This record gives sequence, structure tokens and C-alpha cells, in this order.
Amino acid sequence: MAVHAEPKDIPLPDDLSRILRECSALSRAFVVGGGVRDALLGHPVKDWDVEVYGHPFESLAEALRSFGRVDLVGRSFGVIKLTPSEGHTYDFSLPRRDSKTAPGHKGFITTFDSELSLEEATARRDFTLNALMYDPRRQEILDCHGGVADLRNGILRHTSGAFVEDPLRVLRGMQFVGRFNLRPHPETVALCETIRSSYRELASERVREEWFKWASRSTKPSAGLAFLEATGWIDHFPEIARLRETRQDPEWHPEGDVFIHTQHCCDAMVALPVWRDADEPSRIAWMLAILCHDFAKPATTREEMREGRLRIISPGHEEAGGPMAETFLSRINAPQEVVARVVPLVTHHLAHLQTQTDRAIRRLANRLAPETISGLSVVMSADCLGRPPRPAIIAPSITALLHRAEELKLQNSGPKPLLLGRHLLALGMVPGRPVGELTRAGFEAQLEGEFQDLDGALKWLARHPDAPAKAREIRSAAELPPTTAPS
Repeated sequence: MAVHAEPKDIPLPDDLSRILRECSALSRAFVVGGGVRDALLGHPVKDWDVEVYGHPFESLAEALRSFGRVDLVGRSFGVIKLTPSEGHTYDFSLPRRDSKTAPGHKGFITTFDSELSLEEATARRDFTLNALMYDPRRQEILDCHGGVADLRNGILRHTSGAFVEDPLRVLRGMQFVGRFNLRPHPETVALCETIRSSYRELASERVREEWFKWASRSTKPSAGLAFLEATGWIDHFPEIARLRETRQDPEWHPEGDVFIHTQHCCDAMVALPVWRDADEPSRIAWMLAILCHDFAKPATTREEMREGRLRIISPGHEEAGGPMAETFLSRINAPQEVVARVVPLVTHHLAHLQTQTDRAIRRLANRLAPETISGLSVVMSADCLGRPPRPAIIAPSITALLHRAEELKLQNSGPKPLLLGRHLLALGMVPGRPVGELTRAGFEAQLEGEFQDLDGALKWLARHPDAPAKAREIRSAAELPPTTAPS
């Protein structure tokens, strides 16, 4: 395919524009990759990458040194990192060929050729929308593979037959489809199907990276899940695959099976302002929680007579779903801090349907930690909204739970123990197991609502049979002696 040039002025960062203008070695330099795509879509550009033709690696590195700090950390990939005085780092790379020689992401031989044609250099990229180039001198988009039309028409299309050499590109396709709400081209879907067995070549860290991008950046996450289903790659994630054709009671879930419900819930999540405004770790945790929230329904769903008619029910699926979510998260190599947030969200995603006494809310906030009732309300809201054509209304029980948690100051954290080891040491106890046992008993009493402040905790302690004798003399926190180290 010939190079198609289309006039377009893409505003570049001032320091990058100056470097491209003043560095003589960059007379044939082009902005490439995701930065061009995002600029054309009107999205913020996080990374600007430049591909340089006509100069070997060493001479290019030397030419860039006068514009800032040069690091050759990407030398094996022909990448030079330049950090101007302003502090932003830009990647300058050479055109290259990648040849598949062995399974896995390390099974490539890379050769650099600064005289490659634009057509050949861009053919190694995964999708046409990522193969676009920008000529800053002529202010033109250079398109060798029809990427501009695909971007305008919302189509995800592979760039060349080399696509099959890296199976990670299928998962990249999943997150791109969800991120930009694209329609995958049928030929690309068929090509992905042919490399289903290559999934085992992928390092789990790379799988995690694509799932986390899907979870944190999607605008239509259901499209990404549909892409997995269309390509057959959903079978590599059996917890998701089993959701298909698992029936639900049509009165409460007129939208269809559990997979369809999960897709609607994921789309409802990204529509919530609180999700869009959250930090990236929270967006990831909440999206993965709503993805996993009904994992146990296939195993727990049955028909049963309720109120005089046969109903479809899934008793206990929320609690049973916790271990299944943990298995899925382990498969994609999610770190423990993510697992610790997601699993309790899955386990308690129906908490708003239970009687919410103050005692229950305190215990719920404690069980969710390090996640919070505020985070749980996001997941429960997405679950509630993912049931079209039912009205898109958040259940009053969710609002009531959050409101009472706010009154108890437990919406954003679990309850903190009031009676601490240092208080017991101040009363004459020596460090050891009895101190730990007594503080744990105190926290249980606190969760039960037996006291709400330190003075109340000390009164509770005075009644406890294992309390030090001095505790019976203390009536308020103001009378506590200072903590001293044991002799």
C-alpha cells in the first residue's frame, strides 16, 4: 500500500517541537504510535514517540545529547530516551524489522535499518490505528495501511500478516476495542482465532497489563468482552466463559444470561462519575470486582418454588464468588493489593439487601478493608444499573447504606481499634500474648457497639476479668498514666 498523506496540524509539546526543528539529525523524523492515534481522537497524549530515518544509532544518540540527558536503556530495541531540561522524556527509535524465531515475547530477532521504507517499517505494528505517522515538518498524517479510515469508522483491523507472530496482540485488541468502542474487522477476528493456542506463550505479567488497561481505560468494556468471545479467547478465562447461557430470573434480570448482565454492569460502571473521577488503582479494582461479581452463579443457579411459582435463584453466589475471583486474579497475575480489594467487594456485593444495623455496618466496613463502603456502593450501583430494560435507578437500599456509613464516619475506611496495646502497657501489663488477646477482645466489643470512644473502652476494660488491676481505677482517658518501657 502506498503512503497516503493527509494535512493535519498536531500540536506537539514545545520542547519536542524545538528539538525536531533544531536537531539536524531529525530531518527525517516522524511522530509515531499511540500518540498520533490519541491526538486524532482528541484524547490527551501521555507519550510522544519519534521514529528517525537516515541516521545510525550511535550518531543519533550523539546528536541528541545537546538537547538533554540521553539514556540508552532501550538499546536492544533501538530506543534512545531523551529528557530535556523541562523534564519530560521522549523516546527516539530507529525503524526495525522483527522476525519470529521462537515462542514467547522474547522469541524475536530485531534488526535495525534506518533506510527502511515507511510502508515496511509500519507493517510490523499491530493495528492500523497504531501504524499512523505524523510528519511535523509538513504537518501531515502519513498513512500506509488505511488507519485513518479505520479510526474514523471505528474499526479495529490488523496491519499485516505479521500480526500472528505476537499473541499478546489479541489481548491488546480486547482493551483497544473496549477503550475506543471499536468494531473488530471480521478478518482480524478470524486471524485471532487461528492463534488461540498461542496464549500459553504469554507471560502473565503481560496478560495483567492488558487486563488492567481494559479495566482502567475502557469507555465500552462490554465490547472488549465481546471481542474475547468472538475470537474464542474467552475460553482462556473459564470463570468468564461459564457465565454464558447461565440463566437468570427474567423478573429481576430481563437483560438475559449472566454474561450479558456482566457486560451491562461493566458499561454501567464506566458511566458512573465516581468511577471516572477515581484514581487508576480504584478504577481497576472496581471494574475487576464487577467483572467477577457473579462468577459463582453458574455453580449455584437452580430453579425453586418461591411464592407459588418456579423461580431461578442463585443462593450464596456472592460468598462463593470470592475464591473464584481470587483464582481469576491469580491467573492474570494481579498483585495482592488488588486481590485484597476485589475479593471482599465480590463477597459482599449484595450487602445492601441485608438488614443494616450500626453493628452490621461496622462489621461490613471491617471486612471490606482495605476497600471501603464507598467503593462497595460503586460496585453495587453498577450491578443495579446493569439490568436493562429495567429502569436505570440505583436501589434506595444502596443510598441508605452509604448515608448511614457516612453518619458513622465509616464510608471511606474500616473502624480503627480504640483500645490499643500501649493503653494496656500504661496500665501495667507486660508485652506478650495476653496484651494481643485483650486488644482483640476489645475490638470485638467495639464492633458490637459496646463502646464508641476511648473512655467507653476503658470502662469496658474495667469490667473484663483479664484486665490489669489498675484498669479498675481508671475512669477516663485523661487519667491514663504515660506508657513506660518494661524494666
